[in-house]
Amino acid sequence: MTQETLIEVRDLCNRFGAQAVHEHLNLDLFRGEVLGVVGGSGTGKSVLLRSIVGLRQPTSGTIQVFGQQLLNLPNEQRSQLERRFGVLFQRGALFSSLTVSENIALPLIEHAGLSRASAERLAQVKIALAGLPQNAGDKYPSELSGGMIKRAALARALALDPDILFLDEPTAGLDPIGAAAFDQLIRTLCDSLGLSVFLVTHDLDTLYSICDRVAVLAQKKVLIADRLEVVSAIDDAWIQAYFHGPRGRAAAQAVNAARSD
Repeated sequence: MTQETLIEVRDLCNRFGAQAVHEHLNLDLFRGEVLGVVGGSGTGKSVLLRSIVGLRQPTSGTIQVFGQQLLNLPNEQRSQLERRFGVLFQRGALFSSLTVSENIALPLIEHAGLSRASAERLAQVKIALAGLPQNAGDKYPSELSGGMIKRAALARALALDPDILFLDEPTAGLDPIGAAAFDQLIRTLCDSLGLSVFLVTHDLDTLYSICDRVAVLAQKKVLIADRLEVVSAIDDAWIQAYFHGPRGRAAAQAVNAARSD
C-alpha cells in the first residue's frame, strides 16, 4: 500500500552567509507516522523544522506540505494551510503575561474566529488532552514546573486540531519519568487523533519507544531515514557511537524489556 506523503522536502539548501547547513537535503513525512529527526550539534535539525513550517526562507530547494509549496501561496491560503500545523518549540514559547487557558485560547480567537468564552471552554478540552489538571488553566507559565510547561505548550499546539504536530526537543530538561510520560502521551495522541508527528530530538528513549522512522542529519543532508533497526545498523561513525554507545544500549534494552513483559 502506498503511503500518503504529507511533507516532501527536495534538494533543500540552507546557508547562513558562507556557511552551508543543508545541501541537497531530501526528506518525507508520511501520514500517521512519528518521524524522529536526529543529528549532531550544528546539523540544522531546528533549522529544518523552521524551514518546513515557513519560519525560514530556504536558500534553494522545494518544500511541499499537503501537496503545496507553503512559501509560494498567497497570504490567505498560506494562513489556512498553517492552521493544519501544531508547533511545540523547545522552551514552550508561552506568553508569560497570559494564563495557560489564555495562551491556548489565543489561536482559537485569532485564527478560528471564536469568541473568548468559546475559546476558553475549548482550551479546557485541550488542557485535558495534554494531561494537565483543570486548575492549570488559571496559572501563569512562571507558576508551572518544566513538565507542565511542556504540556501547556502541547495543549496550545493542539488548539486548532492540526494534522501535523512539530515538536522541537519536547523532552529536553525533563526527568526520565516525566520524559517517558510525555513520550507516551505523544504516542497516544498520534494514535487516537490520527496525527502525523515531526519530532526533533536527541533523546534515545524517545526514538526507541515512540518513533516509527528515524532520519539522521549528517554531512549537510539526510544520511538515512528508515526504521530504527535499519538506521542503527548503518556503517557510519556518528550513527554507531550514538545508537550503540552506553545510552543507546540502555534505551534499546529498556524497550525490549517492556515489550517482553
